[in-house]
Amino acid sequence: MALLEVKNLKVHFRIQEGWVKAVDGVSFSIDKGETMGLVGESGCGKTTAAYAITQLLPPNGYIKGGQIFFKGRELLSLSKKKDGRLDDYNEEIRKIRWKEISMIFQGAMNAFNPVFKIGDQIMEAIQLHEDVDDDEAKRRTQELFKFVGIPEDRINNYPHEFSGGMKQRAMIALALALNPSFIIADEPTTALDVITQDRVLVEIKKLQDQLKMAMMIITHDVSVVAETSNKIAVMYAGRIMEIGTTAQVFKNTAHPYTAGLLGSFPSIEGPRKRLVSIPGVPPDLVNPPSGCPFNPRCRYAQKICSEIVPPGIEIESGHLSHCHFAKELWNELRRG
Repeated sequence: MALLEVKNLKVHFRIQEGWVKAVDGVSFSIDKGETMGLVGESGCGKTTAAYAITQLLPPNGYIKGGQIFFKGRELLSLSKKKDGRLDDYNEEIRKIRWKEISMIFQGAMNAFNPVFKIGDQIMEAIQLHEDVDDDEAKRRTQELFKFVGIPEDRINNYPHEFSGGMKQRAMIALALALNPSFIIADEPTTALDVITQDRVLVEIKKLQDQLKMAMMIITHDVSVVAETSNKIAVMYAGRIMEIGTTAQVFKNTAHPYTAGLLGSFPSIEGPRKRLVSIPGVPPDLVNPPSGCPFNPRCRYAQKICSEIVPPGIEIESGHLSHCHFAKELWNELRRG
């Protein structure tokens, strides 16, 4: 049984112009100790999927369908209201959130309360879920600071006294505070320099291996996914275009969008190639294109692509591509 299983998840936002189909039928699973990279352009629904799992959607966010299972327990049934909105303060979800499922937020600048010391905020999270005294909570917070490379004497500083990179590292410390079973990392190393980024990723991987902790990394950086993830899900316009192991997706690419993402990222190995950008812009999710959402930007698109949503085609065991011509593309890229 998978640690986390998301089935046909649909999350829409109500705005003045209509319904934004931010997540529109997403399915994936993550096993214990496994890391999945969720990649795609900005606005494709990656963070919305994460907020649905942690049940931190804004008031105009509605669950329009699907299920989320964690350790065999269906989470949406605990807090989903009749109209599709979520009860943010559901007691059962609060017990799971941060203790079992934690999140490294992308906006570390805004993730901490500016009027409380960062150390106190991490100590509070520990004491809300575990019966420990102030001394033990402080000791554990100091260990976390040391782990992420923040001097222990900065425990009494306020958020504005930290640099952007230090706030990001403190956010990582907060997410690890209760040794959760599953961590969602939303652009966890965006504000870090490359040396600190590499060290933090190595240390997180080491801790993950020790605790058999699962992780979902949301990122635009393909190199981060290649370094940390066992599997990759490529998302576009609220849907998953391709999913498989890291080796399968990188070496046996079977979707035009994935090929475009990889082709726009420089490699330090092999012959130098001119980078190729994906033409056009992501679609309006209030009125997405019919058929395959990528068809207006796809150089392989044919008539069927604008008429029928492509099913998941199995390229090899565990490797799915939502493209009508996935196998043809796969063979072409292998020959190339």
